[in-house]
Formats: sequence, structure tokens, C-alpha cells
Amino acid sequence: MEKPCEDYKWMKRPKLYVYLLGQDDPHRCTSGKLVRFGYAIPITRQSIISRRSILLNPFAESIITPLDRGPAEKFGIVALDCSWNKALEVFSKPWRGVHRRLPLLIPGNPVSYGKPGRLSSLEALAATLIIISHEELARRILSLYKWGATFLELNRNLFDIYRKSRGEKDIREVEREILDQPYPTSQLVF
Repeated sequence: MEKPCEDYKWMKRPKLYVYLLGQDDPHRCTSGKLVRFGYAIPITRQSIISRRSILLNPFAESIITPLDRGPAEKFGIVALDCSWNKALEVFSKPWRGVHRRLPLLIPGNPVSYGKPGRLSSLEALAATLIIISHEELARRILSLYKWGATFLELNRNLFDIYRKSRGEKDIREVEREILDQPYPTSQLVF
């Protein structure tokens, strides 16, 4: 297991922010652990979120791509930590930020293992970091859980493809090839 990150504020960007809505079991809350270990900054008010931050929204039309690296490094990445049962309700509210969904990925966490798109907040943040070429930080946060390595292994080939993409068009094409049809945005959640 990874030791607490004593020097997060001195680490290179992108900064990770989490808005903890407290809807899940606090002992299983991956975002809470990121905060406790110093990898993420907790947000207590929506007004703290920059309008230019990357906000991970499983229902967004736009997909995170390597082209989002600049805004992520400058303004940070935000995860809203909520219950899967309340995700549609939470994300239908007007949240600040540049809304992006993740491309098709397979969760490695024990709660949603193998259910495409149903990532934990930690997996969603790690996936975003990998796609925008911050793999070292992604590996560090995934090392907080034993299943972090499983998540990386399940998605190794997809990460290689997504990281090399030139934009959303490339990623949508990969999703179509995998599923032989466009993946319904409503099912891509984290």
C-alpha cells in the first residue's frame, strides 16, 4: 500500500479535486481515501470549482482526450463522489467546469468489477490522468487499493489506444469497434 502523499501541494499539476457528497459507505469511499492520503483536495462548495476545470461527468457528450491535458494541468480535474443510485440526479444539476466523460473502460474495483463504464471515482481520476499522460500519478493513486493493478491490467490496451488518439473522433471509433455500435452515453458512468 502507498504511504500518504506528504508533498501533494508541491507536486506538478494537474491537481485533483473531489466533491464528497457523502452518499456512500465512508469506509468504501475511494475519493475520501484520496483526500486522507493527500492526493486530492476536498471541495465543500460548488463555487470553488473553476469554470475551466475538467469535471468528470459520466453523462457528458464530450469525451476526455489527450487534448484535455492543458486545461487539466492548469485548472485541475474534479470528481463528484456520489452514489451510483443517485448519479443521474446529481449530474443533472448545473455544475461548473468543462464536462467530460471517460471512454469505455472496465472497472477493477470489487463493487463494479467488469461492468463497463461503472468506475469508482478513484478509477475515473486515474483513467483521466493516464489518458492525458500523467501515468505516474495515476499509478500512485491506484496503488492505494489492491485492485488498482487489476484496473490497469483490464484496460491496458484501451489506455494505449486512448492515449494515442488525436481527439474524440478517434475514441468514438474505438468504442464503435468494441461494441459494434455507438456506446450509450447514459451507461458510461463512474
